Amino acid sequence: MKTKRMGDWLEVIIPDQWEGFTVEKILKKEWNVPRKLMHSFRSNKEVTLNNENPHWKTARVNSGDILRVRLFRPQTLEVTPTYMDIDVIYEDDHMLVVNKPAGVFTHPNTPHDHDTLVNGVAFYFQMNGIEATPKYVHRLDRDTSGAILFAKHDLAIAMLGKELQERKIKRTYLAWAHGKLKPRHGKIEQPIGKDRHHPVRRRVSQGGQHAETHYEVLSYEGSYDASLVKLQLQTGRTHQIRVHLSHIGHPLLGDEMYGGKGSIDYKQALHAARLTLIHPFTEKEIQCLAMPAKDSPLFTDEQVKSLDQASS
Repeated sequence: MKTKRMGDWLEVIIPDQWEGFTVEKILKKEWNVPRKLMHSFRSNKEVTLNNENPHWKTARVNSGDILRVRLFRPQTLEVTPTYMDIDVIYEDDHMLVVNKPAGVFTHPNTPHDHDTLVNGVAFYFQMNGIEATPKYVHRLDRDTSGAILFAKHDLAIAMLGKELQERKIKRTYLAWAHGKLKPRHGKIEQPIGKDRHHPVRRRVSQGGQHAETHYEVLSYEGSYDASLVKLQLQTGRTHQIRVHLSHIGHPLLGDEMYGGKGSIDYKQALHAARLTLIHPFTEKEIQCLAMPAKDSPLFTDEQVKSLDQASS
């Protein structure tokens, strides 16, 4: 689909597959615009068809028509911007993918937290003239590094959130797990719930939420009895990989909370190495590789690049 930004507006050339659709159908069914945002678009006359304000329920589009929507209305920054060296993997007018370092929280947990990735991205927005508050689509644990997806405007966060819910956003991780995992390919499907004996820890619990993790052993390092594992999440539960690997007797290296042996260099050997999604507006596949930190004692660029050679 052909789109381009024009100031505060997104211009869309109506594709053949939308021929005969009403404007309302495009907004509601194709883009899943939330009700509050629909009301704002309608009240402020922020949707035009061929430079006119159409009646959404009756106006039908033809292939090649020009639909414009005011998606980029300037918004007040709602978090404190904090200088941080942001590693941008992918960026366009709608979204930003950032390579999060280990040891940084994704978002503030209290009003006094100003050193999280969200604060760093807010500073990046401010410095680059992006008048919006960054909204994360998913999170990573403090000590997990790798790719995190941010939305730049309200419709992007709604559309990307729906993609995540429908499992259309694929997240691939690299991990070092204690021992030799067998079989080399497997699926861990165990529900995860809170551990009532600990404020943060999670555990496999029959009353918990459905959780599914697929894994593939890439190599085994005998010198410290550990397996390099590729993992893909089908669900996104808190601490999912850590809980599932611990449950089958192969906790992450360094992950003391879940039975792994500690290290002074890292707390858990987990890196969100690849993020793949369908762009909500262009409908093209976007694939992002997050390279490990140059001083990482755990992972290498070659291991991340080799994910494409490993079987799906």
